[in-house]
Amino acid sequence: MLGWELPPHNSGGLGVACYQLCKTLARKGVEIKFVVPYTAEHNLDFMDVISAKIANVSAINGVYDSSEFIDNKDLSGNVFEIQDRYVHAIENIVNESDFHVIHAHDWLTFRAALRAREISGKPLILHIHSIESDRAGDKKGNPLVHEIEQMGLLLADRIVAVSELTKQKIVDEYNIPASKIVVAHNSIDIDDMHDLDPHNSYTYLEERKSHGYKIVVNIGRLTIQKGLTNLLVAARSVIDVQPKTIFLIVGSGDQYYELIELSAKLGISQNVMFTGFQRGKQWRDAFGVADLFVMPSVSEPFGLTPLEAIVYDTPSLISKQSGVSEVLNNCLKTDFWDTDKMANDIVATLRYDSLRETLRDNARDELKKLNWDNTARKLMNTYNEHHKLEVVS
Repeated sequence: MLGWELPPHNSGGLGVACYQLCKTLARKGVEIKFVVPYTAEHNLDFMDVISAKIANVSAINGVYDSSEFIDNKDLSGNVFEIQDRYVHAIENIVNESDFHVIHAHDWLTFRAALRAREISGKPLILHIHSIESDRAGDKKGNPLVHEIEQMGLLLADRIVAVSELTKQKIVDEYNIPASKIVVAHNSIDIDDMHDLDPHNSYTYLEERKSHGYKIVVNIGRLTIQKGLTNLLVAARSVIDVQPKTIFLIVGSGDQYYELIELSAKLGISQNVMFTGFQRGKQWRDAFGVADLFVMPSVSEPFGLTPLEAIVYDTPSLISKQSGVSEVLNNCLKTDFWDTDKMANDIVATLRYDSLRETLRDNARDELKKLNWDNTARKLMNTYNEHHKLEVVS
């Protein structure tokens, strides 16, 4: 299995999804050698993590968006040159390994995956968590990344998409036959989620809440894909009628300063807090302090954060243009571009405790029915199309 990141050395949800998926596959008897393009300790007991020894972790984290390039003294070049090194490292690893199937996650691994297939003759499964037009906010994006994706998708033996939304985009944008694509939704492992600490990190927000303020949170990368400009426009309307509202924006990305400037232009700077990238307790506490989580993504192939919000008893408002909307019903949904409805839904949720409680309680019950087992079974069936493996129920 080829992947670009694993927790705790991840910059987003891709690493989390890979980790939880592999943990479930391992319980079903799959032996996994997971190759990452950096050197770090993972100390996992359910699979072997192999380092391609290309770069240090700090150089790799944060390059998931194709528009972001590397600027690190330990490296010469950009993310595409790191991929070149990854391809050469994979050549040695493949020649020294015994395996049945190659399973690769997203465009950053595709060139290495194709080389592994060429050398070994083993079947190649490409797992699509997002395509370039998603990361570019429903625009074409980087033409070189588009070319890498197209070549990989055409040559793969099988494609796994994280949602029906993503499957349809692959069909429409790359002319791939729908019959070649299996949909396997992401999920969440509640057992991997840490409990909230009784002492929240956001003491200022806790104090504001004691004075009647409500907190709306967004957690994710600050990129065009995530639709934060629309959220801030909606925030202006929310604050007009509900001035005791604070928007907590947790994350980093190439829109960081643009969003700060937009908040100032909209005259809502005093109601918007930007924390930068957070993990661990500060990440969990952002959910814990919130009255509502909002994911306004322009194009979200899946989107784990609404499920994570449920774990911490926070109701969600999500865009209809997301894969998670296919499996999560107990939340509010709106089109990413409909800032008026987004604002109205936020105001309603903040004003009416009964609405928040109903969304929270029903979502918690719904979450109990979601797990990685169904996804793992679909992947096992996909593996078995090409090589008979013993399936453990």
